[in-house]
Amino acid sequence: MIDTAMLMAAGLGKRMRPLTATRPKPLVKVAGKPLMDHALDRLEAGGIRKVVVNVHYLADTIEAHLQARKGAMEFVISDERAKLLETGGGLMHAKASLGDQPFFCVNSDNFWIDGPAETFAMMQRVWDPVRMDALLLLVPQARAYCHSGQGDFHMDANGRLLRRKQGHVAPFVYIGIQILSPAVLRDPPSDVFSTNIFWNRAIEAGRLYGVAHQGLWFDVGTPQAIPVVESILTHG
Repeated sequence: MIDTAMLMAAGLGKRMRPLTATRPKPLVKVAGKPLMDHALDRLEAGGIRKVVVNVHYLADTIEAHLQARKGAMEFVISDERAKLLETGGGLMHAKASLGDQPFFCVNSDNFWIDGPAETFAMMQRVWDPVRMDALLLLVPQARAYCHSGQGDFHMDANGRLLRRKQGHVAPFVYIGIQILSPAVLRDPPSDVFSTNIFWNRAIEAGRLYGVAHQGLWFDVGTPQAIPVVESILTHG
């Protein structure tokens, strides 16, 4: 049972301006609740008891929000106030707090609706540390609401992933939720780098896997996306 998660909350939220001029993106409200709380509610319902949260932009605001939140989860702050480390660097910086067991890594601005199965329970059923270094939650491109990209990955019948080739389209979009083995947190190329480094290594070793999300996912990246998402939630 995975009971630890990393919640990514340090980004600048540039695409969400002007809403992020005075608040961090994880605290922008969608459907009446901050994006961060949507993610935290699902983590708590999924049995997560410890959440490591990295902070940089308007860090005090996020810390105060977490301190005011009631519930059973323990929050550990991974402080990046001095320097924003990106996703891979943020994970390396938080390594000691994450422990020596597999953990979830979730984008704090992620917004999704569960399908027939609860998302974190479903991913844990698929997770196999013997075969996998990382398990990514994906959604088919056709069901990536408010998303305009060309897809991220191809997935074979066994769930193994390969990246989209430049100039081509891929059928699956990564939606900001993954399980990582602590073994991937090694040999950083610098203190600031992307999680893509860990994924590339896993692909080379044949150990990057994916699972398709059966519910809804929304790319809430801009202010213009918020009313679209809320309309879909209200009217279908």
